[in-house]
Amino acid sequence: MTNPDWRIFQGTHTPHENQDYVVERLPNPPSWRPFGTELAAHETVANLKKQQRGATFQATDDEIDMVNAALYLRRPLLITGKPGTGKTSLAYAVAYELNLGEVLYWPITTRTTRKDGLYGYDAIARLRDAQLQKEKDIGSYITLGPLGTALLPTDHAKRPRVLLIDEIDKSDIDLPNDLLHLFEDGEFEIPEVVRLAEEIKQSQQPVRIRTAYTEADELQWVESTTGRFPCGAFPFVVMTSNGERDFPPAFLRRCLRLNMGEPKPDRLKRIVEAHLQDDLNSKAKVAEASKLIEQFCARSKNGDLSTDQLLNAIYFVTRERVPEQKTKDKLVESLLKYLSSTEDA
Repeated sequence: MTNPDWRIFQGTHTPHENQDYVVERLPNPPSWRPFGTELAAHETVANLKKQQRGATFQATDDEIDMVNAALYLRRPLLITGKPGTGKTSLAYAVAYELNLGEVLYWPITTRTTRKDGLYGYDAIARLRDAQLQKEKDIGSYITLGPLGTALLPTDHAKRPRVLLIDEIDKSDIDLPNDLLHLFEDGEFEIPEVVRLAEEIKQSQQPVRIRTAYTEADELQWVESTTGRFPCGAFPFVVMTSNGERDFPPAFLRRCLRLNMGEPKPDRLKRIVEAHLQDDLNSKAKVAEASKLIEQFCARSKNGDLSTDQLLNAIYFVTRERVPEQKTKDKLVESLLKYLSSTEDA
């Protein structure tokens, strides 16, 4: 219903007599922003968001087929598409449905190197501890990165880990080529440990190294006596690209490629229902959501929009307290602004 008193903050410059009561009028948060919910009291918001992304992603037949091809062929999957089309969510959906555990996330910048993904070595901390005569086992100064953790041996030869390499098109020009042999051979080494292999063998004390997993039920530590790590099950690798650069043919030859286009109306409807089904509990709200889907599709022809923006708009207009129509239309227009730094035309 339209309610002119929908505002929590009113700009009166006067503290409310009962501020807590006013703020408590806020509705429950969107399912994709579960801050302050009962679930968040028992699980981190980050983990809840990852689970929610995996459980609500709506894959097309083409996307399902390419995921299965990558699983069968043990090849990385390179996904291109505009921002907000669900490229990263596909990795979480596969991990969720196949019970493959935590998705190892590796965000790429222009300064990222292959070594960053494999492991980090804190030489300064080791030098400081040596000067203080507190030097520990070398494993205390090494932490595996997402890429290195994904390539660790698994308990089952056909059960891969999941690695998400996000926005690889932002990388330095050399990174794709640096990954070629790694994807072909599926193994890596840590030179700092390899150099001590004979000493480790004689001590009969393997080096204990922290992995990149953050969830408590995942593999937290790995032991090694050689510093070499051959993978068993090749990880399910998803690499995302916004199409900001071209990749060398040698790199593309080793990947399976999927272009994720903008969602069509029927898919958008399924996405909205997956996220907001409990909120669309009347014909009026369903009609409002359908209207916004049509508006979103029409606007997306002239600029880049994200499905997150559509979900935000539908969530906002399906609350019990909503502003009058003129204000509501203005707010929806602001929520559906194009994804560019320039103002909408």
